[in-house]
Amino acid sequence: MLRIFSRIMVKVGKMNHSDQVRSCQLVKPVQVILVSDRCLNQQKGLPRVPVPPLWKTCEGYLSALEPIIEEDELKRAKQLVEVFMKGGGVGEELQRSLERKACNTDNWTADLWGKLEYFENRSPVVINTNLPIVCPRLDFRDKQGQIRCAAKIIIALLEFKTTIENETLPAENLGGKPLCMEQYSQLLSTCRIPGLVRDSVVFHAKSANPPKHITVVYNFQFFVVEVYHNDGTSLTVDQLCVQMERICNFTSATNTEPVGILTTLNRDSWSKAYLSLMKDQTNKESLSAIERSIFTLCLDRAIPRESDKYCTCDFHLITHGGGSQWNSANRWFDKSLQIIVAEDGSWGLNLIHIVTDGTVIMAFTDYLVAYMKKPEMIQASILPLPMPQKLHFSVTPDIKEIIEQAKRSMDGNIRNFGLSVMVFDHFGKNDLKAHNMSPDAFIQMAIQLAYYRMNKQVCASYEAVSQRMFRHGRVSLLLSTTSVSAAFVKAFDDPEKQNTEKIDLLQKAIKTHKENIKVVTGGHDIVAHIIALSLQAVENKIPMPDIFRDISYKKFLNYQLTTSQVKIHLCCFVYVGEGLMGKTDISHQHMHVIK
Repeated sequence: MLRIFSRIMVKVGKMNHSDQVRSCQLVKPVQVILVSDRCLNQQKGLPRVPVPPLWKTCEGYLSALEPIIEEDELKRAKQLVEVFMKGGGVGEELQRSLERKACNTDNWTADLWGKLEYFENRSPVVINTNLPIVCPRLDFRDKQGQIRCAAKIIIALLEFKTTIENETLPAENLGGKPLCMEQYSQLLSTCRIPGLVRDSVVFHAKSANPPKHITVVYNFQFFVVEVYHNDGTSLTVDQLCVQMERICNFTSATNTEPVGILTTLNRDSWSKAYLSLMKDQTNKESLSAIERSIFTLCLDRAIPRESDKYCTCDFHLITHGGGSQWNSANRWFDKSLQIIVAEDGSWGLNLIHIVTDGTVIMAFTDYLVAYMKKPEMIQASILPLPMPQKLHFSVTPDIKEIIEQAKRSMDGNIRNFGLSVMVFDHFGKNDLKAHNMSPDAFIQMAIQLAYYRMNKQVCASYEAVSQRMFRHGRVSLLLSTTSVSAAFVKAFDDPEKQNTEKIDLLQKAIKTHKENIKVVTGGHDIVAHIIALSLQAVENKIPMPDIFRDISYKKFLNYQLTTSQVKIHLCCFVYVGEGLMGKTDISHQHMHVIK
């Protein structure tokens, strides 16, 4: 697209300054500024997320439907919206109910996505919702290097944990606006718990007896390692190396069932197996130790490496472990944070998406990668250390069969998982800015064009936008498919269209995208609002309005493209699977390569 634009610049001229819309810094990847203030001091001063006007959301809803549904469906949708908005009707009743709720809570959207997408989503968390982050490979290729690396990462995390607990983590500021820092306190000592109907999350960091241990998994076996001395000081790198060596030298007289593979199951199957495990006291204690731990460290075997330029094997390792015969059982995918270190220098993070979003995770990853580049302080290990405690599980024949099912299921999901890594270096953001184009909006149009070329149709899509400028803010969904973007992708490969017309359509699509960014970052999330209205009907036992029962509403929420971008300062890669409300098949997931 840029090549066509460049060729006709002389003919059409550059965009006038009056035609430009300033890109909002919450979507455009700009630098997060750290300010010298305690991170929680600014929390109370953050504004609440506003409840948008009903008419404005209904107007945006119809605009979003226009490019993705048939003409007769759109006609009916307009009729249903008209009935819904009728004065004194059900729409106004639900709106008032939501406004009352918003007055009595800090953020009426805070638990919306958790309830709908994460807690009630019964798909496996592996590949679908967990966030894998691949970090730059380190310079070691043996067990000793793996242990040393793991020990240093533990120290880095404990130091980060101290800044959270002491509230000395520098407050973040973006575009002159303070950001909510709450997510950092939920990153550690947190675990997802499977439930028969919906899952839940437990936070142990601020409990009466906060955990002082981590869990280490090696050869599918779990160990508890205390990381603090009795005086509250943390173990040194050398002391942690001793503990890791003890774990690696541990040999069991019996074959250990790979219980960790159970966390790869769909949530219905896993929740039933979880309840069965909890009936045994030994299992109950072991599960509690894992769930309460500060984080989980996975010491992996190196998986077979293909000769690929962009380390695709590392993506597979961090995303799913490589399969049941490799490291997929060397995990506890329900932990809020897993640190994965392999013998060949590969390492990264696997996180649950329920409690943290991209901007927080990337800032945390930047910290870790930078820490690993620091020179080590050699400290002799003098104090005697307690042996790491192996966690035991009593596995019944029924559980053993479920473990075998989990292996087959995990391996099948991996076979259906298509992953390609590409670094695009033909041109970058500076070239786009030179042509007065928003890099973010340009990429969004390119993604939609690629989808149209593959499927010969446009689809519902969104771009996740940070809402951390609001109290307890998470993300909003910017609906990136519009009538003007649809017109652009349909025209781009049309031989009957002139390049000047294509560029005009591209500029209009980019301008519309930027205007919509301003609306969303101001707190007007059409998707959250309209879903919240439907939930108010459920909560108030009001018959579900026809607008939410129509096929158009289902198509509105059927996002085939779920995208986001996050600024990162050091070279890391993050794969994002099924997004909020995403319903795409495992083989149609998308990936972000961030450098």
